[in-house]
Amino acid sequence: MIDWVLCLLVSNFFADPVRDGWAPVLVLVLEYGIFLGLFAQTPGMYITKIRCVNWNDGGRIGVLRGLIRGLLLALVVPALIMDEHRRGLHDRIAGSVIVDAPRG
Repeated sequence: MIDWVLCLLVSNFFADPVRDGWAPVLVLVLEYGIFLGLFAQTPGMYITKIRCVNWNDGGRIGVLRGLIRGLLLALVVPALIMDEHRRGLHDRIAGSVIVDAPRG
């Protein structure tokens, strides 16, 4: 929810998010690509103290896989189908998992 509000605010700079529904979605996909790819957290994840990391080694997922994950999340449906590790289809395709962020 935090990230969506930020995307609405940012998209105001180049479009009307109410009239142009694609604008905040585009910002969300780019936010996921950049922030998850480089920092393993979006601003909303930082506030809620979670991270999105590589399923195999716990490292960052990279910009391309962050973009893929964001695009799949924009479709909404993948997040509703979860496995025993609480990984949605978007996480399985992107090779990612949500974990608690280190405290400190």
